[in-house]
Amino acid sequence: MGALEKNSPGRKIIWSGQGMATSDGAGVKLTRIIGQRDLPDLDPFLLLDEFSSDDPKAYIAGFPDHPHRGFETVTYMLAGRMRHRDNKGHEGLLGPGSVQWMTAGRGIVHSEMPEQEEGLLRGFQLWINLPAREKLRPPRYQEFAPERIPSADIGSGVSAKILAGHIGGAQGLIEAGATQPFYFDLVFQGIAAAEIPLPEDHAGFVYVYEGGLCVGEAAPYRLASGDLGVLSSGASVRLEAGAGGARALLVGGKPIGEPIVRYGPFVMNTREEVCEAMADFQAGRF
Repeated sequence: MGALEKNSPGRKIIWSGQGMATSDGAGVKLTRIIGQRDLPDLDPFLLLDEFSSDDPKAYIAGFPDHPHRGFETVTYMLAGRMRHRDNKGHEGLLGPGSVQWMTAGRGIVHSEMPEQEEGLLRGFQLWINLPAREKLRPPRYQEFAPERIPSADIGSGVSAKILAGHIGGAQGLIEAGATQPFYFDLVFQGIAAAEIPLPEDHAGFVYVYEGGLCVGEAAPYRLASGDLGVLSSGASVRLEAGAGGARALLVGGKPIGEPIVRYGPFVMNTREEVCEAMADFQAGRF
């Protein structure tokens, strides 16, 4: 993406589109929203995947052991259960409404396996880049069950589940200083609207996953279910749902502005660093 527009008090949509069907892991079918041909990245965001299926054949093989270096992954579950294990001895079970924020840092090998043989599995995974100074930091996890995740009413008929950042006088539990992200799951009950203040210098997007939303004040732009809208800069964004209501992710982060060299699960600043990551992984140094 090019540079965001500056000096705009209210944000508007400057790009919109839908994800592309793909598969990852051991053949898990998903929709790639950021990280595809039409939207390869949105600094500091590298990838956004949505997975949703009630057919076990589409997800049961999961994501067996695989490495990461140089960025963070955020897994947010809407339905179903996902078991996480890694080579550092960490293990956790994400249930409906849970979030895991994993900082891969200098390197980790982990697996993400559905812990169910039937029923709906649905959620999102977001990849967030790290600046060069933090790419080789020690790995860490931040994992929270749904009852621990703060929420706030931000308008008549509008509520926000706060995975990161602050809104409506409430602060999310995630600590992620490098990109100062905000990550909100918004629910609109029927016809409802909210004006949401945002950090003006953050890149941001809206992803509608149920219903539809109008974004912006002057000549509002309509996003239907499955649409992602990239936001201009600005101090706030106005979102409005129609009679059917809506659910949407509102996400943003401070751009890093550094070169990105990525090879599969390694995201570094130079080719030499990617080659070093591959060599370290093959030598068992993760």
